[in-house]
Amino acid sequence: MSAIFHRQIRTTLPRAVSASGLYITDTAGKKYLDACGGAAVSCLGHNHPDVIAAMAAQMAQLDYAHTSFFTTRVAEELADTLIANAPAGMSHVYLVSGGSEAMETALKMARQYFVEIGEPQRKHFIARRQSYHGNTLGALAVGGNAWRRAQFEPLLIDVTHVSPCYEYRDRLPTETTQQYGQRLVMELEAELLRLGPDKVIGICVEPVVGATLGAVPAVPGYFKAMRALCDRYGVLLIADEVMCGMGRTGTLHAVEQEGMVPDLMAVAKGLGGGYQAIGAVLAQRKIHDVFAHGSGQFMHGHTYIGHPVACAAALEVQRILQREHLVEASRVHGLALHRKLQAAFSSHPHVGDIRGRGLFQAIELVADRQTKQPFAPQLQLNARIREQAMARGLMVYAMGGTIDGRQGDHILLAPPFIVEDRDLDAIVTRLADAVDAALAALPSAMAA
Repeated sequence: MSAIFHRQIRTTLPRAVSASGLYITDTAGKKYLDACGGAAVSCLGHNHPDVIAAMAAQMAQLDYAHTSFFTTRVAEELADTLIANAPAGMSHVYLVSGGSEAMETALKMARQYFVEIGEPQRKHFIARRQSYHGNTLGALAVGGNAWRRAQFEPLLIDVTHVSPCYEYRDRLPTETTQQYGQRLVMELEAELLRLGPDKVIGICVEPVVGATLGAVPAVPGYFKAMRALCDRYGVLLIADEVMCGMGRTGTLHAVEQEGMVPDLMAVAKGLGGGYQAIGAVLAQRKIHDVFAHGSGQFMHGHTYIGHPVACAAALEVQRILQREHLVEASRVHGLALHRKLQAAFSSHPHVGDIRGRGLFQAIELVADRQTKQPFAPQLQLNARIREQAMARGLMVYAMGGTIDGRQGDHILLAPPFIVEDRDLDAIVTRLADAVDAALAALPSAMAA
């Protein structure tokens, strides 16, 4: 019996013993094609020799130094690398140990920024329903993932959630994409005015919504209008690129495809590629300078931030991404993956939408394509597909509650950027088999 307090206590997991490239191997020798990068983490695949060597070299030189006493060469180099490739105006990096920490840090940094400039009355954040920003209490509060929030609701700060940009389900038949985006921004502005523009700290958004909605990009112009709204009312725009950033959507930063620049941006997952736990917040110069010319101290920190070995891993991952042109590979292979998904599922009676950018793609399952009616939540179709995929040696990110936290199922794909065409064929073939097997095993009363 395991002494680990597992996430799923009644589930017996296979034990991973090795990994290389796109595959993880268990104790029985079975290989699993990692088509989701764990959770969109493994951008380089597993066991890259250059990253392992960089970590070992750093460990031999300096294993750990607390950031209240020292900075390190490797942390400085990583920050320089990130800023050199960051959106315009980003000047400083605050290193942390993961995505939830990055978002928690961004929230606190945004709040202190307004305290530093003499606007302590600002206390509200606005976010979107069906978003996910992490599992710490602050990040969970701004997230709109209903089922993750439910048990902890009494502990969460009060955050307003407006509509997501979810064109497949929410754009009206009478609306153009531009009109739909404008309607959403008007809703956002109305909420900002209701709260009082001088009382709002920031708006938190995922440029491409990941876990909760399943690789949903915004309609054109939506984020530009949101940026203009923030500028008009002096509100900070906080971009959560923990899952969709660092090359995952075909550009290093997902916001590059939106033509706008946030004030704060959280990154993680693809930053270190899973080799070590690391995340970061990138901040505009205007924010850093307020701290520098004010109190001179950010009232925040964790024991392992800026960990030298984690920084060494992330720095080498970023160098490999550039050296081997893997961000462009993400774009090109992403287009190929989307085409293959279209070929396999565009006529499938129970696949309603195929969407995504780069190597960040998803399918949404429906009981009826015409009405977009979802499957009954109690069927747990997403979990059934995941189980069938694992049986076929395929790892996918399966999620329920797509529509409202309760109804809806989607399957997210986020393979490493080193994926090749034959691997994409294997992913789509195995997924199609898993979907059909899961559907065939459903009870007769399928619809919600």
